Amino acid sequence: MDNRTNLDDYLAGLGISDADEQELPPPAPETVPSAAPALEAATEAPVVALERFLRGLVARIDPSLSVTVQDTGEALEAEITGEHAARLAGRDGRTLGAIEVLAYTVLAKHDGRGELRVRVDVGGFRKRQAETLTRLAERLAVQVAKSGESHEMQPMPAAERRVIHIALKEHPDVMSESVGEGQSRRLIIRPRHG
Repeated sequence: MDNRTNLDDYLAGLGISDADEQELPPPAPETVPSAAPALEAATEAPVVALERFLRGLVARIDPSLSVTVQDTGEALEAEITGEHAARLAGRDGRTLGAIEVLAYTVLAKHDGRGELRVRVDVGGFRKRQAETLTRLAERLAVQVAKSGESHEMQPMPAAERRVIHIALKEHPDVMSESVGEGQSRRLIIRPRHG
């Protein structure tokens, strides 16, 4: 078991250090949002920090992969692409989830506030997952509307529940709600009354 408590020590143990970041090329100009000079300094640093971290990480896994990061205003969104990028998602997206947690942790350490949201996608995994969940939500909505009975889903991560909530937000016949706590939090699709 690893007893390291310092993130810098842990990352150095993985072969990722601040010195490595200095060797990486600067991010491509199109990944840095263009804004007024006063705002650019505030938004550029987290984007650059996230891109450098992810470039350093994927360079050790598969140098042929590329990373782009953009600030959507709602979150920093990173896309890792390349011929074998989809493998990086891991089983059920677990490796991707771990990369996202590491990216958030590095960014929170860099930013100091931990207020920025981070989304990482690898080879379009999250996009395909969202499309699958949206189709599932639509099928379940038809089933619930037809039967008039609620459908309770298995516990799922917040990001997956959010996709289903958004898919059913404007549905005329059903509504969705999350119930439970922690890892047991799940989604229920109910008929919309009145």
